[in-house]
Amino acid sequence: MDMEKLRNWLLPGKLKTPEGGMLKRYQSMMERPKFPQRDLAQMLNDLIEINPEEWGIYAFSRDPLHAKFQNEERKALAGQALLCGQTYARRVVKEHGSDDPLQLLKKLGVKVKFVDIPENTDRVLFAEFLEPDEVFVYTDAIDRAKRLMEDRKVRQALTAKLNLRRTLLSHELFHVLEIRDKKEIFTQTYRHQLWKAGPLKNASKVLALGEIAAMAFAQELCGLPYSVYVIDVLLLSGYSDNEASGLYEEMMNCVGRKPCRGLSRLEALQQKSSVLGEAEDASFE
Repeated sequence: MDMEKLRNWLLPGKLKTPEGGMLKRYQSMMERPKFPQRDLAQMLNDLIEINPEEWGIYAFSRDPLHAKFQNEERKALAGQALLCGQTYARRVVKEHGSDDPLQLLKKLGVKVKFVDIPENTDRVLFAEFLEPDEVFVYTDAIDRAKRLMEDRKVRQALTAKLNLRRTLLSHELFHVLEIRDKKEIFTQTYRHQLWKAGPLKNASKVLALGEIAAMAFAQELCGLPYSVYVIDVLLLSGYSDNEASGLYEEMMNCVGRKPCRGLSRLEALQQKSSVLGEAEDASFE
C-alpha cells in the first residue's frame, strides 16, 4: 500500500495530514501484533467492572519505576492518588462554584484549543496540557468515538452521563491544578527513593500517581459511574480495532481478569452490518 492510500485509509478526508504525526503513529500500529477482533460494547462492559484498586495496578504497570515497588506499596500509593483526585474535584467546585471544566480552565487563565489532530508527535494523544497555560483537545478522536457511540449497546455501556469533551477537559484540568499547587499536592510532592549511599540519595516523582489522580478527578467532576480509563479503549477504537483490542487485553490481563473471546468472521460481519443499520436509522430520526 503506497503512502497516499495509507493516509486515506487511516484518516479519510484528512488529506492535509503531515507525513509525520498521526501517520507515523498508525504506521507503527500496523506493525503491532494481531489481536482478536472483539465486540466493543463487550470490552467496555468488562472494563467498567474493574474496581479503582485494580486500575491502580494497571497504571503502575505502565510507570517507568514499576519494578521499584512491591505490590502493597503500589496499592497504598494508588489509593492516596485516587483520594487526591477525588478531593481536588470537590475542592475546585467549592472554590469556583462550577463543575464545568471549560469555565474552570478559563478562570485559571488557561487557553483551551480544540484542534483536529496533534502535530509533530508519534504518541497517541486525545488531549494534552502544555505548560504553562495551554490545553489542547483533539476533535478528530472525539468525532470518531461519537460515531461508535451510535451503536445502542455501546451507548448503554457508557451511559448518557458521558460527555467526551467534558471528560477530556476535566482530566487536563487536574494537570493544570497539579502545576498550580505543585508545592503541596500529593502527586507532585511524593518522591520515591531510588538509591542512597551515605549522605547521597536519589529520589524521583512517580508519573503513575498523576494519571491515577487525574482519572479519579475527571470521574468525580463528570459524575461517571466508571473509571475514565475505560474511554481510552473507546477513543482508540475510532482509529484501530486491533489496537483497541490489544489495549483492552493488556488492561484485563494486568488486573487478573480474563479477556472476552474474539468474534468469528461471521459475527464480525453481522456486527458491522448492525452498526451501519443503526447509524442509518438514526440519521432519519
